[in-house]
Amino acid sequence: MAAKEIFIVAGDVSGDVHAANLMAALKEQDPALYLTAIGGPRMRAWANDFWEDLASKGITGFVEPLRQVPHLAKLLKQIRTYFEIKKPDAVITVDYYGFNYRVLRLAKEFNVPCYYYVTPQVWASRQYRAKKLAGLTKKMYVIYPFEPAFHEKFGGNALFLGNPLLDKMPTPLQTPYPEKDDKNYAWKLGLLPGSRPGEITRLLPVFYQTFKKVLKEYPHTHGYLFLLPHASEQEMFALIGEKIHPNFHFIKETDYKLRAQMDYLLTCSGTATLENALLGVPMLVAYKMSYPTYLIARAIIKVNAISLVNILSHKPIVKEFIQHNATAEICAKETLDMFSHPEKLTIQRQQLLQLRDSLGEPGVARRVAHDILTELKG
Repeated sequence: MAAKEIFIVAGDVSGDVHAANLMAALKEQDPALYLTAIGGPRMRAWANDFWEDLASKGITGFVEPLRQVPHLAKLLKQIRTYFEIKKPDAVITVDYYGFNYRVLRLAKEFNVPCYYYVTPQVWASRQYRAKKLAGLTKKMYVIYPFEPAFHEKFGGNALFLGNPLLDKMPTPLQTPYPEKDDKNYAWKLGLLPGSRPGEITRLLPVFYQTFKKVLKEYPHTHGYLFLLPHASEQEMFALIGEKIHPNFHFIKETDYKLRAQMDYLLTCSGTATLENALLGVPMLVAYKMSYPTYLIARAIIKVNAISLVNILSHKPIVKEFIQHNATAEICAKETLDMFSHPEKLTIQRQQLLQLRDSLGEPGVARRVAHDILTELKG
């Protein structure tokens, strides 16, 4: 019997990670499987045929993707030709609704069965998209326990097999905080200004100045800027715009071991907030976007929080600072309040670990791969 061929597409950094883990699980269970992929550097490692690093381009938001329309249209034309000639056994799309929706429509045109892994958060905004996804997919693998019931209302076949972040997160540490306010304590303050260029440009200067303000009260604090493996440190220096303090460190890691040791994190809204929760590390969440994007987002988003932690918990576990409130002064004030009241850090850590327990067990990619391959063989 001829080897099965699957076409898999992801469009951002987190999607590249999830897709690569799924591709590894697919190959483990069917070594003869042929994988054609569009995504990022992690997916490239598992693909038999890798077309383009779309994930590293950081195309996101409502206004910014318009600049990429000619390029994305050319890529869709290439996909159409591929479907006409090859007609793969299945298509798997990963997050990244805008482009993947068009891929799904093409696949539907050529009667190629489609699976959506890490379904976009249509429950948070533009819920009409859920009905569109239901009509274009054979099955959706969702990552939050409430999502199957949501998609069922729109006719979607959604299955929750656990949150795939659990596959890569280490066991949370239980490092104790000081019992009381201690100005000589060497706090570990992590900075996660985002994965996309626009996010980093807007938030890194804010987070670095927050670190410097905290240093004035707690002079032994160390700051750790967590960067993606391909990030340019020279570009980070330029964004900070001043001489780097000796207590400030640039970190590139893929195993989360140092991040798990942080006492507190300044975090861009997004997947990183849930990663921090799974590590049990307290945080604040900030987000700034271009003003046109902000106006559109404010009009269409249907949830009352921006961080996944608060959305999933249905209560404000972590503080959120959006747009004009995402300043160094405000972020430093919140950080200093937590450091001067260590019991608040302990309480938040316990709440975050309770959230971890609600998201299933590790082995998610293996379970999804097995489900897809079983259907294809059937």
